[in-house]
This record gives sequence, structure tokens and C-alpha cells, in this order.
Amino acid sequence: MTSANDLWLARSRAAVWHPCTQMKQHETLPLVPIARASGPWLYDFDGRRYFDAVSSWWVNLFGHGHPAINTAIGAQLAELEHAMLAGFTHRPAVELSERLSAIAPGRLGHCFFASDGASAVEIALKMSFHSWRNVGRPEKTGFASLEQGYHGETLGALAVTDVALFRDAYAPLLRRNTTVRSPDARRASPGTAAREHALAAADALEAVLAQDHASIAALILEPLVQGAAGMAMYHPAYLKRARELTTRYGVHLIADEIMTGFGRTGSMFACEQAQIAPDFLCLSKGITGGYLPLSVVLTTDSVYATFYDDDASRAFLHSHSYSGNPLACRAALAVLDLFRDEDVIVRNRARASELERLAQPLASHSNIRNFRHLGMIWAFEVESERPDFSRWCFAEALKRELLLRPIGNTVYWMPPYVLDAADAELLTERTLEIVACA
Repeated sequence: MTSANDLWLARSRAAVWHPCTQMKQHETLPLVPIARASGPWLYDFDGRRYFDAVSSWWVNLFGHGHPAINTAIGAQLAELEHAMLAGFTHRPAVELSERLSAIAPGRLGHCFFASDGASAVEIALKMSFHSWRNVGRPEKTGFASLEQGYHGETLGALAVTDVALFRDAYAPLLRRNTTVRSPDARRASPGTAAREHALAAADALEAVLAQDHASIAALILEPLVQGAAGMAMYHPAYLKRARELTTRYGVHLIADEIMTGFGRTGSMFACEQAQIAPDFLCLSKGITGGYLPLSVVLTTDSVYATFYDDDASRAFLHSHSYSGNPLACRAALAVLDLFRDEDVIVRNRARASELERLAQPLASHSNIRNFRHLGMIWAFEVESERPDFSRWCFAEALKRELLLRPIGNTVYWMPPYVLDAADAELLTERTLEIVACA
């Protein structure tokens, strides 16, 4: 007898081209059809459950089906589902812009909306270049980015991405980019502290900027954690020095907080831990709690002023049909309400402390290297001779009611902020089972 899962799996394989996937692999590693979700749990059509340890690609900060976000979207649906943001405005976009500006580091007072993280990066890159052109510096057309950095897979974002799997096939289509040394603490030589290693990487950045600043519009980086590099974590001293250097050499600083924003690193924004403010702040993923596509770029008064003119050609002529969608903005406002009303950052510290305690047997396991933790992110490398560890680990996790999505041999957790003590115990114990047989 064919199960409901099998029916939906067959229909999906015939009709849907899945992202970031070699579809042929699903001949031996079946897709997982999801019927419903609640809190940190996903459920398939046959009733099996899976703990969403990666927040469904890092977006569902408060789990699935959160009543407050559901209510907010329902109320907005009764008023206004969409109106274009060119020539019009609406309350959710205005209120969200005001509230983001109020909590963002520094004085970032102008919000430009899009629909996804890569689009936000494209906007920041174009805006930086165009701003320099508007002030008479058209030669500043290049960008600098970190080794092993990831910023998205559209062509502009991919040009500042240094992950071969995504980039190499499209290299002929991409602009040349300057790649600078990563401060990834895993790369520190034995006996070298993370801070010292980060400052050495900043010295390498200074050498590049000293030589090429006249042609570089901006430095783009993921603050504190390089996600697609395997949750590569680095000391905030690098951010502080990078801000000093970009200011000194007249280069914009773009902070890609698409993954690190909204409490994931232990502060609302990762930049806060270095006490710096970028020229552009890119946000997406958790901004709507995983409900609806939305991204935003915040920038400074000085950048905004370079576009403010009677001449239409000096305007930032970039648009998305669903820019500032009211339903998405209302979901984002509900997310900000949860942070404010439930003291989420403080509560997450208690959750993280308990999960860290439970993870100690895992951290000390002989198969584990570089066990690390920042805020609500945990990661470690697994020593294994399995030829395709990531696929094997993913399948083993599903057997144990876990959704894990390793990056190579790096296993990471980015759980929803609503996990309880029983969830944390299940996550740590079953991950340890997988590591023990790796």
C-alpha cells in the first residue's frame, strides 16, 4: 500500500526542482514531504516528526505556527495584502522602518525593501557603487570580501562569494572581486589566540586597502560568523579594526547580517559585539520569523543624501514587485514585538547555557574537532572516513527525529528560540549517537 509520504514524494520529484540540490541524489536519499509544523517540530504525511535543529535554513526563529505571528498576519490580511511601494506607502512598511532604525547599530535611518537575502546584498553593492558615482568617484567599482564568505547566488552576490561549489560554474559571468584573508579562528596556528589571529587578518586587510582603496567601493562581510564556510567564527576585534580601516581609506562597510541578525549570535545584531556601525546593514531570513519573504537594507543619512536630487538618473533605480509587502512587514513587526515583550535575548542566554551543558559529552568526544558556540549557534567538525559524510549524517539524523544539514564535515545547530529542556536533551543525545558511529 502506498503511503501519503510516497505519493507526495513522487509528485514532488516529477514537478519540483529543489534548491541547492543534485536532484539525482534523491533516487537513493528520498525527499521528506512535510505536512504540517508546530513549534520546533516538522511532521510528515505519515505522522513522523523531525526536530528542526537548523530553523528551516536559519529562518524560523520562533519555530513554526507561532500564535502571535499568525494573529498579526491574519489581522493584516483583513486590511491590506499588498500595494506597490513605488509612489505609495503603508503603515506596516513605515512602522517597520522606524523600528528597525531604532534598534540598528549607529545611525541607519533609511530602509530599502526587497524579498530575500541575495537581493539585499545586490542592493547594498549597487547602492555603494552608485553613491560613489554620484559624488564624483566613478572609479570605485570594485568590492572586497572575505575568503570563504557567502553572500548569495545571484550574480552580484556570487561575485563576492568565495565558496567554490556555488561560484566556479558561473565564474565567466562574474565581476572580478578582491578576496581578503578570513579571520576564521579555526585557521589560527597552535598557540595563537582568536583575537591575535583576527588582528593579523585585519593587517592583511589594511595592506589591500592601502594599495587599492581608490578603486574599491565597499568591503562586505558576515559579522562574527561565516555561515556557508561551516559556521566559521571569529573574534569581534576584526570587525572593529575593519570599521576603522574602511573609514580611514574611504571605503564603505557592508554588514551582511542576513543570518547573524535578530539574536542569533547572542545580541540583536552581531555588529553590536564589536561596538561598530556599518554603512549598510543587510537583513533577511529571521526578520519575519520564517513566515514570508522579506529583506531590507539600512543605510546612513550621508549615503541617502548622495541620491537626493532633482535628476532622476541620480536616484536609486532598483525595484522589486513585492518590496515592503504589508503581510511580510506585519510578520516582521510581530517578530520585533516578541523580542521586546519576551526579553528573548536574555532568555536565549539561559537556553544556550543549558544546551551547552548538555553538549559537553559531545564536545569532548574523540571524533569531534573545533567544538564552538556563539549565541544560539553551535558547530563542530566530525572526523569520519565516510565518503559522503554530510548525506550520511542527514539520513542518520532523520532516523532519529532530527533535521540536521551538515556543511561538509561540519555539523551545526541553529535551533528555534522556542526549544525546551526536553528538546535540548533530545538534540544533544541523538547527535551524540550519530557522531559515535561516524
